[in-house]
Amino acid sequence: MAKNEGCTTFVLTDINNTSGCLNFVRKAKERNIKPILGVDFRNGIKQCYVLLALNNNGFLEINNFLSYHLHCKIPFPDEAPYLKNTVRIYPFKKVQRLKKTTFSANEYIGVRSRDLNVFSLSPLKQYTDRLVVLNSVSFRDKRDYNTHRLLRAIDTNVLLSMLPAIEQGHPEDKMFPKKEIKKTFRQYPHIIDNTALLLSQCEIDFDFSKQKPSQNLTTLLGSPEQDYKKLVSLCKKGLPERYDVINETIKKRLEKELTLIKAQNYVAFFLINWRIIEYARSKGYFYIGRGSGANSIVAYLLRITDVDPIELDLYFERFMNLYRATPPDFDIDFSTWDREDVTDFIFREFGGDGQTALLGAYVTFQHSGAVRELGKVFGLPKHEIDKLSKGVYHPQSLDNISRLILKYAQVLHGRPNYISIHAAGILISEKPIHYFSATNLPPKGFPTVQFDMHIAEDVGLYKFDILGQRGLGKIKDAVTIIKQNHPGVTLPDIHNAKPFFKDPHINAMIARAQCIGCFYVESPAMRMLLKKLGVSDYLTLVAASSIIRPGVAKSGMMREFILRHRDRSRIKKKAHPVLLDIMPDTYGVMVYQEDVIKVAHHYAGLTLGEADVLRRGMSGKYRSREEFLQVKEKFRENCIHKGENPKIVHEVWRQIESFAGYAFAKGHSASYAVESYQSLFLKCYYPLEYMVATVNNGGGFYRVETYLHEARMNGGTVLPPCINTSEIQTIIKGTQIILGFQHLQGFEKNNMVTLINSRNLDGPFTSLENFIERVSISIEQLDLLIRIDAFRSTNKDKRTLLWEAYYKENAIPDNLEQQQLFKVSIKDFTLPQFDITQLECAFDQLELLGFPLFDPFILLETSPISILLASQLKHYINKTVRLYGYLVTAKRTRTTRGDRMFFGTFLDQAGQWIDTVHFPPVAKKYSFKGKGIYCITGKVVEEFSFLTIEVSKLERMAYVPDVRFAGDQRKRKFHNQSNT
Repeated sequence: MAKNEGCTTFVLTDINNTSGCLNFVRKAKERNIKPILGVDFRNGIKQCYVLLALNNNGFLEINNFLSYHLHCKIPFPDEAPYLKNTVRIYPFKKVQRLKKTTFSANEYIGVRSRDLNVFSLSPLKQYTDRLVVLNSVSFRDKRDYNTHRLLRAIDTNVLLSMLPAIEQGHPEDKMFPKKEIKKTFRQYPHIIDNTALLLSQCEIDFDFSKQKPSQNLTTLLGSPEQDYKKLVSLCKKGLPERYDVINETIKKRLEKELTLIKAQNYVAFFLINWRIIEYARSKGYFYIGRGSGANSIVAYLLRITDVDPIELDLYFERFMNLYRATPPDFDIDFSTWDREDVTDFIFREFGGDGQTALLGAYVTFQHSGAVRELGKVFGLPKHEIDKLSKGVYHPQSLDNISRLILKYAQVLHGRPNYISIHAAGILISEKPIHYFSATNLPPKGFPTVQFDMHIAEDVGLYKFDILGQRGLGKIKDAVTIIKQNHPGVTLPDIHNAKPFFKDPHINAMIARAQCIGCFYVESPAMRMLLKKLGVSDYLTLVAASSIIRPGVAKSGMMREFILRHRDRSRIKKKAHPVLLDIMPDTYGVMVYQEDVIKVAHHYAGLTLGEADVLRRGMSGKYRSREEFLQVKEKFRENCIHKGENPKIVHEVWRQIESFAGYAFAKGHSASYAVESYQSLFLKCYYPLEYMVATVNNGGGFYRVETYLHEARMNGGTVLPPCINTSEIQTIIKGTQIILGFQHLQGFEKNNMVTLINSRNLDGPFTSLENFIERVSISIEQLDLLIRIDAFRSTNKDKRTLLWEAYYKENAIPDNLEQQQLFKVSIKDFTLPQFDITQLECAFDQLELLGFPLFDPFILLETSPISILLASQLKHYINKTVRLYGYLVTAKRTRTTRGDRMFFGTFLDQAGQWIDTVHFPPVAKKYSFKGKGIYCITGKVVEEFSFLTIEVSKLERMAYVPDVRFAGDQRKRKFHNQSNT
């Protein structure tokens, strides 16, 4: 808009925010517009002043001032502080209210067009050299203004019709042509002149060029020379630790990497990652280093990663080349709890003068969420909002309000909603972080910049990725639990996974796809791929870790890879000779992210720099950028010029385009495979302990119930919580797994702690009466414990205990102090012998745990008419069968036509896996109806030795009526008995 209006200078002053500043500067330069940065400071809706940066140091000062108030959540002062490199502009009406009559050299009065009538009568007009135009530009047109009003209603949580005018911007806050502004201020030409002079004094600059220097911390030890000396020393130390024999290949690779790391000024980047790992190792934290940096031998020697690039022949140019404009990626995973401490260490170690911050992320409006928010401000009832949000309506039946909601939901879709935190990114800069952005202070207490990773990279700030991952928590906790349950056992070094790669028992387990609970290899899709590929070794698992990504499957190359893997004669028939020569290990199929670079460089003749632009462009955000579009066109032109068949060129490009944004670098896949093997070792030799660790870390792909089932299948006995043995988390004693109190739904955390503390202090509870005397707990909370059979150590059935509990609730006074001082005697009474059935216990467990600890098939109202099991399906290939399965998970997806279909996963009556596919017609006719047991009818099909049922009919089976509520309500019954 500024360009169209002939502006050569433009100012961006967002309200209490600097998110758009850097991208604004980058875009303005592209359009030959001089950018100026500032902030519009407001307390709520009240404008205080506008600060403009005279230069980059002024922007730093503004960000320091803004961040301080955002962090401390304190209002801005009425008058702006003196900031040496800034200009302070007070709105005319604000100056009137303040009765301000003295102005320093960098203080101005901002006059709006709509203020001129009042201004003409004000004594402030005498300050002729202090007056400037203050014209906010918030809206392009009427639709923008309407959208703004809707957003204000959403933000203030009121109906649009109830939105106060004071909460809205002015409809005239739009861009006026320069001629119109001059005409408006024609009686005050000095205001126009002052404005032009002020703007000429402001100068802001950030380098966004391809040759821009890195803004990351440049040295760890004080000088680049010292840093490089330290890096070489660490590598020499690591060589004999990592390699038994140090051959020429290793030496040459190391020398090549060190030379390039130094030339590209990435020495400090490696040392910072090394320092983070050193701290983690000193604390005994489990971690996995991955990303393209896993292709590096230097990273391997520094123990940033555990992937040997020599063994795997990892492509060096994916990790780094002279033309690569960004440092290699290191994604370092820690367990969720350890990550918090590591993050805190990074801020303490490298924070310095505010040089560290978390990376921001933009959360945008999505259609469904936008519809819901707009539905509220228009006052629609919930059921109507649900229909619009889910798309369950006929367009012809919509009223004007509904149409308006859908219209503006489309306007909001993809636009910023609020600033969040990047999942992993941490910035460590040479300059103070506020040189680039103001920061927010989220609840975890780490400053967070107000821009995202793409803008950070544009300006030369490259993130360090520190992630939290449950899989590592499982491994760490499993090792501890194994040592507790098997005193004296000696475990191998879990960090050294190489021996696991050759373990025949582990590899046989992978080949059978018995990997439930194991990192990255447990999902139904991965279980299917492991069987189809017949994975039984580390290298094939590395390939599988990338093949499973959505892009490879979408390109059709997952199937082609499987075909070539199973039938090697197909390779020469189907593989393009150049592609086969480039990628012999993957049979000429693009599997890894670096394959894009290889194909672009060797097949299309692009330089390594251009090939890297192509790889990065596939991530999505850069696809529209000019440099990517130029490389894309050059790819095709080069291939045609070389005489390649246009159809083949088109197909190769299609494969690149469909998967490159999703595929892993080979080193990244290898890192995942290392963690998979670590967890597979634990699962193979200590399955029960590993399942307990899995449950305690929140599970994985499946619900907790599935991991407990897996424990039972491996010989474990799963018991409900117990007042005398359970902890908050689940524990194991021998082969008995005792659920933790955290799984008892509705049981409060403070009661868990009180119960355990009392038990640790005064020993086991001997009876219900003893428990009540020692633990102050409500009858409702006590009811939960009794019904889940947590008092089984007292040798009384739950009905007797419930009767006693409710009797005591009515018999004992509510005076807590009296109960503590005097033991209240309750007379004995005789109760009949109660018969507690498995069904009653199962329903209690279903209610209180969310799943039964018994075989769920006992809940069926009608016994299954088929006893066919998953293990027998191989005898019914291409035949229609009927069998029963307990639903584990259902994955919803869509066909290329957009039709909905499902992939189902069930457990049969013997506890074995059933895999189903529900094509659109069946999915539409027979929908899933929640958890439970289903009668499945369909045809057994086999593909690459993997069996699936193509479902033709699906019926959820009825459970027996809840036996606990046959007759009067149970709680009323006990209350009546106790009152009697």
